[in-house]
Amino acid sequence: MDEWLAKAAEGVDLEAPGAFWHVFFNLLNTVPWAAIFWWNLLFVVVGALLGWWRGRLLEGIVWAWVLGPIGWIVVLCKPRQLPRPRPPPLPSSRRRR
Repeated sequence: MDEWLAKAAEGVDLEAPGAFWHVFFNLLNTVPWAAIFWWNLLFVVVGALLGWWRGRLLEGIVWAWVLGPIGWIVVLCKPRQLPRPRPPPLPSSRRRR
């Protein structure tokens, strides 16, 4: 913990008025943003595939984006969405002469 705090406060005058923001941005710089992006993209792709399989493509994408792999469980627990029945076609009109 001491090492983490030292890294966050590195190069920051803690008495300065904007010290909070410097510490905050130093902490944000320690986050592996590229790894988080690629993992999240993987979660969304798998969520889209599961959503497509269950007939809920948009739901699969949104749940996976918001909850990650837990969103997959949400999509899998919902029943399949069956296609709406279409009304029968209208009778063709005959030309009258």
